[in-house]
Amino acid sequence: MPSLPQPDIEARLSDLEHKLLARDKTIDALKRRLAQQDEGMRNSPFALLEQNISLANVVARKTGELEQERQALQKTLGELRQTQTQLLQSQKMESIGQLAAGIAHEINTPTQYVADNMSFIDMATTSLLALADRSVAVIAALRAGQPDPALLADFDAALRRTKLDYLRRQIPDALAQSKEGLAHIARIVSAMKAFSHPSGVNKVAVDIREVIATTVTVARSEWKYVAEIDTQVDDDLPDLPCRRDLIGQALLNLVVNAAHAIADTLSEGVREKGLIRITATRFGDRHIDLSVADDGPGIPPDIRERIFEPFFTTKPVGKGTGQGLAMVYTTAVDQHGGEILCESDVGRGTRFTMRLPLCIDNDETSPCR
Repeated sequence: MPSLPQPDIEARLSDLEHKLLARDKTIDALKRRLAQQDEGMRNSPFALLEQNISLANVVARKTGELEQERQALQKTLGELRQTQTQLLQSQKMESIGQLAAGIAHEINTPTQYVADNMSFIDMATTSLLALADRSVAVIAALRAGQPDPALLADFDAALRRTKLDYLRRQIPDALAQSKEGLAHIARIVSAMKAFSHPSGVNKVAVDIREVIATTVTVARSEWKYVAEIDTQVDDDLPDLPCRRDLIGQALLNLVVNAAHAIADTLSEGVREKGLIRITATRFGDRHIDLSVADDGPGIPPDIRERIFEPFFTTKPVGKGTGQGLAMVYTTAVDQHGGEILCESDVGRGTRFTMRLPLCIDNDETSPCR
């Protein structure tokens, strides 16, 4: 099946689900009518018998036809859901592709200084082992009671070349720096693995702190040169029932948009960096507010009504596709039954909030019920 745009898929899914519900209602109505006719037949003349038999045949035939149509609709619905999953995964991989250069730089930098440190430690090890060999030779001569002035002179020369005091200071620093670099690489790889992994079609309870940390790591190359990141999460925040990959993708889109908005203000030379604040708080007993705020230029009032429209963008050709905020809207509203809120003050910044319900469909113990 050819890929469809996300809004078209959502519309097709909704239309098919309504058709299935309509077919079920039709079958139930025909069955009720037949039952009513059967009830009346016990108190009616035999003249109604032929009509009831005819109606029963119609109901049986229609039931068969409707069941076949229902099965066909279910098959189409399954295919559309599979296409939707593939499209969402494609959008995630596209985002990773757009960030690839920055992520490669994030990995390359610590890799380079780890390699440099390993070269230094290799050289230091060679010098120390040579010094150790001369030390063994001098000690052996002393034990034999035959101190050799030439051996001592050679040892003294090697000790001066080795610069032992310098190595004592530098080797621990090189090892610590290398361990830090390797840990940074491991965090990036772990974040990429978590971000790109599809989470399935069912909602599961997710620690929103982990989603925020992963997203900040993946998007680091976009924000680190233009903004500082501040994250604030309520201590008693419960796990969020959601599709993790969709929430992560939506949060990534908001963070990247915030970084781009701030970057536009830095070109004026007024300041060196802006601020992106990510918060996760309870909203009443039934929702979590996941917000991304920036101190960028804000959104002009005349375009605020259109920011969630697919393909709408104010960025130059080649820089924006207009899909980011549309995908955020679809994730928060259509996929999770929540809301997307936008507060913006021109010249002071913008705050986007995904208000997400703390419930899973058909969960009788959920706080949403």
